[in-house]
Amino acid sequence: MRPRATLLVLTLVASAVVMPALAAPAVLAQDEPGVRVAVNARAGLEAVDDAAIGVNHAIWDAQLGTPEVSDLLKGAGVGAMRYPGGSYSDIYHWRDHTAPGGYVAPNTDFDTFMAGVRRAGAQAVVTANYGTGTPQEAAEWVRYANVTKGYGVKYWEIGNELYGNGHYGSQWEADDHPDKSPAQYAALVVEYARAMKAVDPTIRVGAVLTTPGDWPDGIVAAGDAGTWNQVVLSTAGPEVDFAVLHWYPVGATGAEVLAKTDRVPEMLRMAREQIARHAGKELGIALTEVNTSYGRNTQPGALFAADAYATLLANGVFTVDWWNVHNGIGTVSTIGGQTDFDDFGLLSSGTCTADGSVCQPALNTPFAPYHGLAMASRFARPGDRFVAAGASDPLVRAHAARRPDGGLAVLLVNQDPARSKPVTLDYAGYAPAEQAQVLSFATGDTGITTSTGAARSVVLPPYSLTTIVLRPATPVTGPAAPERPAVDAVTDRTATLTWARPAPGVKYEVHRRLGTTTEQWGETTGTSFTARNLTPGTRYAVNLIARDGAGRVSWASPPLTFTTAAPAAGPCSVRLTNTTDWGNGFVGSVDVTNTGEDPLDGWTLAFDWPTPWQQVANGWNATWTQTGAAVRVGSDQVLAPGATVNTGFVGAYQGPNPLPLVFTLNGNPCTTG
Repeated sequence: MRPRATLLVLTLVASAVVMPALAAPAVLAQDEPGVRVAVNARAGLEAVDDAAIGVNHAIWDAQLGTPEVSDLLKGAGVGAMRYPGGSYSDIYHWRDHTAPGGYVAPNTDFDTFMAGVRRAGAQAVVTANYGTGTPQEAAEWVRYANVTKGYGVKYWEIGNELYGNGHYGSQWEADDHPDKSPAQYAALVVEYARAMKAVDPTIRVGAVLTTPGDWPDGIVAAGDAGTWNQVVLSTAGPEVDFAVLHWYPVGATGAEVLAKTDRVPEMLRMAREQIARHAGKELGIALTEVNTSYGRNTQPGALFAADAYATLLANGVFTVDWWNVHNGIGTVSTIGGQTDFDDFGLLSSGTCTADGSVCQPALNTPFAPYHGLAMASRFARPGDRFVAAGASDPLVRAHAARRPDGGLAVLLVNQDPARSKPVTLDYAGYAPAEQAQVLSFATGDTGITTSTGAARSVVLPPYSLTTIVLRPATPVTGPAAPERPAVDAVTDRTATLTWARPAPGVKYEVHRRLGTTTEQWGETTGTSFTARNLTPGTRYAVNLIARDGAGRVSWASPPLTFTTAAPAAGPCSVRLTNTTDWGNGFVGSVDVTNTGEDPLDGWTLAFDWPTPWQQVANGWNATWTQTGAAVRVGSDQVLAPGATVNTGFVGAYQGPNPLPLVFTLNGNPCTTG
């Protein structure tokens, strides 16, 4: 992202937008419905990396690397800092500390940045200059950082948002290369990665991808062999170690933006699917920029920050980096009775609007999202592993993480701006002690408060973050948790899972996860298991549990996810193709073939969209209707054996756009072509 303006130099005029103030926190009504939160400690998700809680630092920020800021970031549990700052990365030359065309604040050079990183006890994420730099310049930076200075910088990105170089129409990213295609970017990423790793083979190099569901994902520009991700991954995927995504969910209200975290699992699943298909291997995923479009400095921003970090990390992102530490004042409004400065920064820049009518609090005063990051870091610490959690109320988000010492933490986000929520917690696979530590951050708070509470019940204030830190009622003992299983073969009805041989006297149980519940498929003392009678075109999540001869059970393994194939046989075949995509809509072409022996005197094709944000806008060559996620396509046309008919539609989407996998024709399952 390019900064709004030169920090501490330009400001924007405040607008007179005033949102209705929230009602004072209400006393619970007698008929207030209770919320049930389920936590399943045996349904393992992903682990928390050392770099999980990250932020962006920028060379136009005069506070970069100062002791006060470094100490504040350390206090929030920040473990990663990204440099030199968004789109400035593609104009910045590290050796002479210049950014032609941009403002560089004093005392923001790389060594000053690294001094701040070390003071905070964090690690660096560095973006090498692709737009106006060279592989040799990047390699020299690696040499200076890790050989000359011994900084041990592990993560290096190649450029920032290069899909914004004008190739798809919009241009905000500097790119001096005559060829601005994804093919050219991919080819040069290979050169960058090889040159940089020749200096230090231990570094990890990341390539820029488009985020599934965000522009320009899905678009194929003139002359390209595929989408940005397809082309970049096909060439550069074998040479790099992680993929770089950015995410700025948009919404006009707190409710709209806060709901967008529901899209994260599908967004990351699609990214991994693209990586596997086109790179032919697994890559880590770093989400190196994220922020919200509503309540950037007030309570909605804090709720979004904590929920987004927890959701992204639980789904396997190894670092999430907030944009930005400081950024500058924007359009001022009142949200929930609090002044929101529309500032992307975690900390106040201490600036005023152009007319001087509104000023921010003192320099470096934390805004609400700072406390959201602090809550996320206290909830999920490096080495912890997320486990499944969910709430009966859609306005309450629940996350849980188990700790290596036997503890368990539960993060609860009350997205209701006006009502408190009484919560009862149920635990599977974990027996907590009665008392718990309770951390809370509510509207108007200037920090996280700590108290003692109950393990199984809590009242959540309106628009609040609450973390319950639990200890086990008795010591947690049992075998070591198994490693993540692998999938060896998948058909439409079966899947064979494999793993390393269990320790002597230990058997493995195979559990399928369904939300916050699990069902056991079987058990074995061997190294493989074949699940049968599966449903075609269905996604499955599986964990292993180890059980020893004394009946003691382990924590769950990391999850394995896989999707069964479409039906292997049927009296019909369907081929759905995305022929043209423009970022929030596409043209779909559907070929329907009668592979049976009898003619069809009229036919109805049926499928369900995988997500609730996909829809059919209009269709042709048949009658298209949609109810909820269910789509029906009908025709009176006779379809003879062996004949194919084509129909099509315009589809719309407001998030990741996975295509359906399962189709039926007149109620019969179809194969897919």
